[in-house]
Amino acid sequence: MRSKARFSALRIALGLAVGVLTAAAAHAAADPQLCVACHGPNGNSQNPAVPALAGQPAQFISTQLVMFREKRRVNEQMSPIAATLANADISALGKFFSTQQREAPAKKPADDVMASGKALTEKFNCVACHGAALKGQQHIPRLAGQQADYLRTQLRGFKAGTRFDMDGNMTAAAQPLGEPDIDVLAQYLSALE
Repeated sequence: MRSKARFSALRIALGLAVGVLTAAAAHAAADPQLCVACHGPNGNSQNPAVPALAGQPAQFISTQLVMFREKRRVNEQMSPIAATLANADISALGKFFSTQQREAPAKKPADDVMASGKALTEKFNCVACHGAALKGQQHIPRLAGQQADYLRTQLRGFKAGTRFDMDGNMTAAAQPLGEPDIDVLAQYLSALE
């Protein structure tokens, strides 16, 4: 009987230890400092293919993390990370990155690219959703200062219908864009502060 009781106690202890370690691992995944490896210091990405998170609306960040967690958006790096996050962790990450100071863009395109980019944002009324300064609002992302390569990839994905689009607005908005428009928009938007 004693060995059976010891075995039961050991099983309970191991179960508790596994539960604690699992909770700790999930909590560690929500640590904003773990995001730095890809998204840069305080969310200021140094990798042209990876989005900057600093200054993004909290609701936008949270919504995207939920989309990755629920496999509505799929990315080989983000999907496994988001799968471990609880709603409270997602909310905390959104709040953290939304309050981080955005670094000024490293370079500014030529004046003709800036003028063309501004004209395209006016022509396609980007400010209607992304805000007057294109800094995003609620669940809509900040475009100002975002990585140009990342913006190109997202616009191409919306145009092709391969990028998750919750309400279809961006897929519709991207349809008239040609490749030169996408390039100019990406350069222009990435240079905005």
